[in-house]
Amino acid sequence: MVSACVLIRTEHGKFEDVVKSVSQIKGVKRVFPVLGRYDVVAEVEASDMKDLGVIILRMSRLSGVVFTETLVEIEY
Repeated sequence: MVSACVLIRTEHGKFEDVVKSVSQIKGVKRVFPVLGRYDVVAEVEASDMKDLGVIILRMSRLSGVVFTETLVEIEY
């Protein structure tokens, strides 16, 4: 299992639409708007890195998304 936090920058005024769209993606456990450099944060769980990549690619192609940054949790 791979866990990640995805930071999402949206087009001006589109964060609510992006939150709704991201919340419908399989693997997204939690999604919420934030203030600051990014507009939306999504917590994601995937079976492996390949599956995580598919989820992130789907997010980055959503209408209103400018770019994403993914922080992958590493377990020791």
